[in-house]
Amino acid sequence: MNIHEYQAKAVLKTYGAPVANGVPVLAADEAEAAARAVGGPVWVVKAQIHAGGRGKGRFKEAAAGDKGGVRVVRSVAEAVENARQMLGATLVTKQSGPAGRVVRRVYIEEGRDIERELYLSCLVDRGVGRVAFIASQAGGVDIEEVAARTPEKIVTVHVDPAVGVDEALGAQVAAGLGLTGEQAPQCLRLLASIYEAFVAKDMSLAEINPLVVTGAGDLLCLDAKVTFDDNALFRHPDVAELRDPSEDDPKEVEAAANDLSYIALDGTIGCMVNGAGLAMATMDIIKLYGAEPANFLDVGGGATKEKVTAAFKIITADPKVKGILVNIFGGIMRCDIVAEGIVAAVRETGLAVPLVVRLEGTNVELGKRIVAESGLNVINASDLDDAAQKVVKAVRGGT
Repeated sequence: MNIHEYQAKAVLKTYGAPVANGVPVLAADEAEAAARAVGGPVWVVKAQIHAGGRGKGRFKEAAAGDKGGVRVVRSVAEAVENARQMLGATLVTKQSGPAGRVVRRVYIEEGRDIERELYLSCLVDRGVGRVAFIASQAGGVDIEEVAARTPEKIVTVHVDPAVGVDEALGAQVAAGLGLTGEQAPQCLRLLASIYEAFVAKDMSLAEINPLVVTGAGDLLCLDAKVTFDDNALFRHPDVAELRDPSEDDPKEVEAAANDLSYIALDGTIGCMVNGAGLAMATMDIIKLYGAEPANFLDVGGGATKEKVTAAFKIITADPKVKGILVNIFGGIMRCDIVAEGIVAAVRETGLAVPLVVRLEGTNVELGKRIVAESGLNVINASDLDDAAQKVVKAVRGGT
């Protein structure tokens, strides 16, 4: 689960991380009071969306200006005007995609004197099964480009869970960031606070880009991105309350409500599969035959007719979907249950695109008979390879 920058900073601040003063604004008439509460003489007005690259982004609306989603201003009036321009406008960034995201919140923060920009993140390194700190002196830019072009500028330090953040680890990260003197112990305190928050709140990522050295020589988290492990949210109702549903894909919200594992993708072939591994294989074989999957959707091993119906509705609600492949291997899940769900969903929503169904396993003959006797225009497939070829051909206008 992602949260906004101002929320991430609030969480990290409770664990001792240094952040600038700021106030979130949800409506234009709140901006003046927020700017005065922050104080001057310099303010930064930041669009709050779940996408990076805001400073280099551009708004679709001319009224919002072309100065990007992060703006430095020097008066309360300027802060108010820029907040007004951003709210309700659509910001397009490198990470948002061409559709962009509507800005429903801005963050008015005090401006600070910046001497250096660094990069710091804390994440789970699944390759070694430990939490790791990633540090670089090349902050404030796309870290992916730094990793690709100059990987020597990135330092990775793993945390021993039995030890935690100690002076030795702090010295390694500080050296990687080029911090010396009084900044080194500041770095150790920052690492300790981030690690404590990371573990306590079941985070999967805590990224500070940029981490800055101010003119006074102090470390400051100028930006913050925090992601939480969805599977651990039941332990953190306070974190769950930070979710902004307007930033989520409506189809993914609906899927979560029906206990479905769904991720929207950019392709044209909708997939409904039981089992994550089978779902990945299904997407791979669609790509093998030259098409792209429109989603990952795992209905699980014990899905009901209602759950299958909900899954089918979510797929058909995506306007990009030009064909659907249902690939079910019945083990715990019975093929007749899947068939009943497909028939019910198609009859309720209509079927405007080709549908290819591959069923195998428990009650497979009964499932095929239910589909065959439904009167639906369904393309049957004998196996996964056959199913993939048929759905790709159907989407491309074949028979």
